[in-house]
Amino acid sequence: MNHAAEARNLVRAAVNLWREKSVAGAMWKYGVVIGLLSFAFVMYMLLTEGGAAFNTSSDGINWGLAVSTYVFFALISSGLTFIASLSMVFGLKEFYPIAKRCIWLAIITLVAGFTVLALELGHPFRMLWAMPAGMQYLSPMFWMGVFYLIDLALMLVKFYLMEREDWDSSLSQTLGIASFVAVVLASGMLGLVFGSMVMRPMWYGSFTSVYFMLSAALSGAATIVLAIYVAYGFSQERMPEPLRSMASGDVLPKIFATLIGIALVSVAVRMWTGLWSNLDGLEGFHGLVRSPVFHLEVWAGLILPFVLMLSPAMQRQARWQITAAALVLLGMFIDRFQFLVSGQAVPMFKGAWASGLTEYTPSFTEWMMTAIGFAIVFACYGLGEKLFKLEATPPAAKAAPAGELTAAHR
Repeated sequence: MNHAAEARNLVRAAVNLWREKSVAGAMWKYGVVIGLLSFAFVMYMLLTEGGAAFNTSSDGINWGLAVSTYVFFALISSGLTFIASLSMVFGLKEFYPIAKRCIWLAIITLVAGFTVLALELGHPFRMLWAMPAGMQYLSPMFWMGVFYLIDLALMLVKFYLMEREDWDSSLSQTLGIASFVAVVLASGMLGLVFGSMVMRPMWYGSFTSVYFMLSAALSGAATIVLAIYVAYGFSQERMPEPLRSMASGDVLPKIFATLIGIALVSVAVRMWTGLWSNLDGLEGFHGLVRSPVFHLEVWAGLILPFVLMLSPAMQRQARWQITAAALVLLGMFIDRFQFLVSGQAVPMFKGAWASGLTEYTPSFTEWMMTAIGFAIVFACYGLGEKLFKLEATPPAAKAAPAGELTAAHR
């Protein structure tokens, strides 16, 4: 099939999906409409007001909601790649039924994050010559961009091979390993962007990169759980047998609960250290504890899902898995925002004019930029469900029962 025919089929599929009364069709339609309206508004504000459309400032909060949204999507993408690597890199073949969907979601969440960041930067295309010409190889931000771009390219090629049922060739396996290495380096460098800033004590330290990678795995797990249920009308009975076995078994809830528990411990350790220490610049932790949104993150976004996934009576039920996944994603979105803003709330050069914490409330333009990111994910995921067989598994796995996937690939 030539490229013109493929393009016509793509357009035809998009039109047909627009007419469908399905979850994927609704995601595609509303994603496109909300995305276009939000993009039009953001572009109007940026062209007429520029940086004044953001509630950020050079002497206060420099990075606001748009940057935290980028971090949110970038780490979701990293976490989804980690989960896909369980089968493609580490040989846990029972995770093959979700591998292809993980890769597609990892691609579109990273694109969504890049889009929001590009709108926040103002002149993103300057990177095309500024990065290679400047070569700031000592900057974590430089390497973060390089490794995420490499990761995106590798995932696109890997997904192309999976579409052609090439799962286990030497090229496919090499791409899987290379993508895993790239995403570890990318998420680690994203953590170092913040962890290297000694002038921001709430960010500074090697633990930031570790925390980003651990919470990325949790974000990816929550995303794939929610995406699977969205694809099959929030019902386990509509799922293919391999997916249904995963959803109704005890492996998925246990892994989910473990990742939530690790994130809880990480948050507790960070808060304990910040509240216990009297180091100048850590006053933001006290402000964080007084924030109702922070308690929403901890109690509703982490502790409640942890209890749900530990309970034998609820951990296998669809409604509680969906609830836990949605709450975790809400908690992680709050976490990225609180992490970013609280780290800048303490003025770097304090005096009589700066005795308290800096206040920040995102502008409507910033919220619309976040809406663009979510619209891209919803629209592309709905379209992906129509165009690709995201539930596909390797040919050898199709002939094997769900419990024998590992043996079939030994």
